Amino acid sequence: MSMPRNVAAETLDGLAEDDPAAMRSRRDLQRIHRLMGTRAIMTRSLQRLLASRPSAAPLRLLELGAGDGSLMLGVAGALGARCPAVEITLLDRQDLVSRSTLDDYARLGWTASAHVVDVFDWASPQSPAVREPSARWDVIVANLFLHHFEGPELATLLAAIESRARRFLACEPRRAGLALAGSYLVGVIGANAVTRQDAVLSVHAGFRDQELSALWPGDRSFWTVSESSAGLFSHCFLAERSGLGGAEALP
Repeated sequence: MSMPRNVAAETLDGLAEDDPAAMRSRRDLQRIHRLMGTRAIMTRSLQRLLASRPSAAPLRLLELGAGDGSLMLGVAGALGARCPAVEITLLDRQDLVSRSTLDDYARLGWTASAHVVDVFDWASPQSPAVREPSARWDVIVANLFLHHFEGPELATLLAAIESRARRFLACEPRRAGLALAGSYLVGVIGANAVTRQDAVLSVHAGFRDQELSALWPGDRSFWTVSESSAGLFSHCFLAERSGLGGAEALP
C-alpha cells in the first residue's frame, strides 16, 4: 500500500514526566515492546553489528531517546556474558531512569549513566559534550526515536550520529498496512488514550524500503549500511564504518 511519510507531534512527548497519563503510556510501551519482540530484534541486530569485534573488548554505547532505560536493560540481559565490559550512556530530555534501573545494569556487569539533555543540544557542534572523549561511541542506538523527526532536524541528527559513532543501529516503526492495523488494536491490551493515538501516528511517521539508507550522510566508501523489515511491525537500519573510515577515523 502507498503511505507517504507523515510526521505529527505525539501526545506523550508533550506531557510532563510525572503526568499520570504519561506514566501509564510508558508502561503501555513496555508491553508493546514485548508484543513486537523489540528486545530480541535489538539483541540480534547488535550481535550482527558486533560480530567482527573482539568479544572481550570494552564497549562504549549510547542510546538516544532512552526513556526509562528498561528496553536496553532487557537487551543487556539477553546479551549476557557475550558482551562484557559495556559502558552505556542513556540520553533523554526527561529524567526517567531510576536508581534501581542503574543498579540492575550494574548487576549485569554494565556501567550505566543517565544524561538529561535534548538530543539537538547533544547534536550541536558547540555542545560541551562533543569536546569530551566520551563523545565518541563504539555504538549508538535509537529505538522508536528517529521517526519523530523529518527534514533538517533528521538530517542534523543523522550527521551528528555519523560523526561520533563507529556503528549505528535504529529500530523504528514500519510504515506498512499490517503495522497500521496493529496500531489501531493497541487498546486490546489495555493501552490508554495517549498510547492509542500515538501508536497510529508512529506508524504514519515510520520508515520503509531504503528510506534511511538514502538519508544516511556517511560516504559509502567508509560505511556499510543495511536496512530491512524486522518482525511484524518494525524496520531496522544498521550502519558500520569500514575501510579507511574504520576505527582509526575516530579518537
